[in-house]
Amino acid sequence: MKTLLVVLAVLATAAPAWGQTPPTPAPAPAPAPPYGAPIGLEAAQALIDRAIEAGRARGFRLAIAVVEPSGELVAFGRMDDVQYGSIDVAQAKARSAARFRSSSASAEERLAAGRIALLAIDGMVPVAGGVPIVVEGRVVGAIGVSGASSAQDDEVARAAIAAALGG
Repeated sequence: MKTLLVVLAVLATAAPAWGQTPPTPAPAPAPAPPYGAPIGLEAAQALIDRAIEAGRARGFRLAIAVVEPSGELVAFGRMDDVQYGSIDVAQAKARSAARFRSSSASAEERLAAGRIALLAIDGMVPVAGGVPIVVEGRVVGAIGVSGASSAQDDEVARAAIAAALGG
């Protein structure tokens, strides 16, 4: 009788788990676009100019960096009276976006969702404002903007890409 009671107790405890469905795995992220030929100086300077225009229109003081796919600097510009710390931050955001072929805003979102392991990745900048430059489906570089809030930096980076490259 004791054995029967133990079996019934175990079954009663396990029964709720039988009715549960296993968690659905998260969908795999889309593969990052491949690298292309590095952005040239003329196109990089056009991005800097559009970002400065966008920043000025919004009343921001910004530092803007454009890098090639390796993360090495192609062009840089800064507005008068931008904080000096933004110089390095703009370059780091651009480098991160180029090397990881992903916006720094997406890294910021993953960090906010609890992916603290991102903090251990050398060169990863999980702060919005770094955006890959994609031409004909290939990453040709990235732009990094710093000086306003990270969301505003990201807005200016995307506006510069749209104005200079139509996308």
